[in-house]
Amino acid sequence: MTPNLDSPVQTQMAVAVLHSSSGDFCGNRVCDAKPVGKRRVFVQTETGCVHVLQLDRRDNVHTVKRKLQIVLNVPTEESSLTFGDLELKNDLSAVRSDSPLLLTRNSMHRSCSTPCLSPTMKDFEQRDFGGPIEILGCSSCCARTKQLIKDAAKAIKIGIDPVPIHNGLGGAYYFRNKKGDKIAIVKPTDEEPFAPNNPKGFVGRALGQPGLKRSVRVGETGFREVAAYLLDYGNFANVPPTSLVKITHSVFHVNNEMNNSNWNGVRKQRVISKIASFQQFMPHDFDASDHGTSSFPVAGIHRIGILDIRIFNTDRHAGNLLVRKIENGVGRFGGRMELIPIDHGLCLPEGLEDPYFEWIHWPQASVPFSEDELEYIANLDPVKDCDMLRMELPMIREACLRVLVLCTIFLKEAAAFGLCLSEIGKMMSREFSEMEEEPSELEVICMEVRKFVEEREVFSLNSDLKEEDTFQFLMEYNEEDQHIMYNSLQSFGCGLTGGCSRNPLSKLEESIEEDDEDSDEENKNITVAESNGFSSHQGKLPYTANLSASLKSISLNEKAQRNKVGAYNRNTALRKVINRDTVGVKSRSAEEKLPSSTSFVKLSDMDEEQWGAFLEHFQELLSNAFCNRKSLTSSQKQKQRLGTSCQF
Repeated sequence: MTPNLDSPVQTQMAVAVLHSSSGDFCGNRVCDAKPVGKRRVFVQTETGCVHVLQLDRRDNVHTVKRKLQIVLNVPTEESSLTFGDLELKNDLSAVRSDSPLLLTRNSMHRSCSTPCLSPTMKDFEQRDFGGPIEILGCSSCCARTKQLIKDAAKAIKIGIDPVPIHNGLGGAYYFRNKKGDKIAIVKPTDEEPFAPNNPKGFVGRALGQPGLKRSVRVGETGFREVAAYLLDYGNFANVPPTSLVKITHSVFHVNNEMNNSNWNGVRKQRVISKIASFQQFMPHDFDASDHGTSSFPVAGIHRIGILDIRIFNTDRHAGNLLVRKIENGVGRFGGRMELIPIDHGLCLPEGLEDPYFEWIHWPQASVPFSEDELEYIANLDPVKDCDMLRMELPMIREACLRVLVLCTIFLKEAAAFGLCLSEIGKMMSREFSEMEEEPSELEVICMEVRKFVEEREVFSLNSDLKEEDTFQFLMEYNEEDQHIMYNSLQSFGCGLTGGCSRNPLSKLEESIEEDDEDSDEENKNITVAESNGFSSHQGKLPYTANLSASLKSISLNEKAQRNKVGAYNRNTALRKVINRDTVGVKSRSAEEKLPSSTSFVKLSDMDEEQWGAFLEHFQELLSNAFCNRKSLTSSQKQKQRLGTSCQF
């Protein structure tokens, strides 16, 4: 496919995203339908306990906290009641019926003597009188799971209990029908890795704190499982039907000795309500780690890869790609194998970090997209995606939606330019060199765009503050000064029309080299802006002088040529450590385990105007980046790899 330098995707995308998010970011969400009359909400404490409250028009945050104080038997006035990004102050009009809320203690009031937000034993047993399984939030896309929920509820009533799943890091359970067949997998949000009630010993953090990935909070992977299914339009990638539910049963785990045992140490069966993801169980023969990848259909890999890129999946390893053999005929993607992607709890992070795409070096990923796939990508609309998720999952954070918008635009531009799946995945993945992470090509672009946005703001601010001086200057400057002024504008990365006069990515490399030459002088004045992952120097704009020593000595093309062995080994070693047998192991603190991921660029702290400008300039820089990637790919020697001789 011929690269398209005048991409059709560069329309009014950035403007549309800006207008659609107006009034919705940073806790100012606007719901189309304000709730009226009585509503039911599910309040979850940071320790995982779920309480069902009936609200009427007169209720506000203070009355809700008073009701919870009676149930919990601890003071709640100094606690926070949150609904996704929104910290509820008094008004509850933004909260729809059957929505989950989170009650947390404010950090300034925490101490070792502060009582845990847990219910008394009497309330713990009697707090919920609803059905055993109920869908939370909007259920317009849950038709395929409603029948499964009915079947599971009928089985529970006749004594067919769920079965705990012993592998994996978090708590998970097989729910069955009346015949005893597995029909669904349920993952409670408070039994995720590091969550308070994790049954595998991986505990240490409260709900809402950074989790297995620092950009995915504890207790929020269930929302992401549902989001991945909702974004898989037409079941394009074959994601199993998934819903968010409130579910009640005695099989669930609680890391509280009083709740688990009586005075004789015998475990008591107590009915517990939890918020969980409910996903249809898909019969399969094995996962991708147990079989050679050469027999997997190209279309199946492409469709899963397209989804992974859209949702910035940070955990697509072979173990969460199920494989079902087709005995008679061919599968829906062709061939004798059908692929089923699962475990999307670590997608849609709140910021860019290091994704993990197992398929990135599979030969199928280097095959160009088909016409059907290109049409599907071209029809994707990140604005409508965000609107849909705000409606179906109102608790999802706006930072996650910004990652979705950015990655969808990146995918659409890259596919229209002619890049294949493997090339796109490599541009999004970080390198791991000399024990240091280096930013991906996508992150380098975002850092350059972020620098441009900040510089433009300072330039505009200085112009406003010195309007009179600027007017005096314009009256007196000569032709030589005019030439200098024009070149100054070019150094900001924009010409008179806002376009770029040269490859914008080269400016990052040149600036890093200049910083390296003057490092002795600069080190006296550099301060690190940790919240943005940038460096600041003597009033200059945030920049990337302190990324890493190794980044300063290489160009973007050299960086892209490095293989991914280091990153692969790191992810493989990490999975080996955290997947070891946990039977009988005592609880581990979350602080003992995983190293924090470096954040090179932050998206969530920009206001709406900055975000719109960011997206607009981001699209302008993509063509040059794609040209660099294409020229790099064509210049590399095509080495024979295992599996490339197979016919697809």
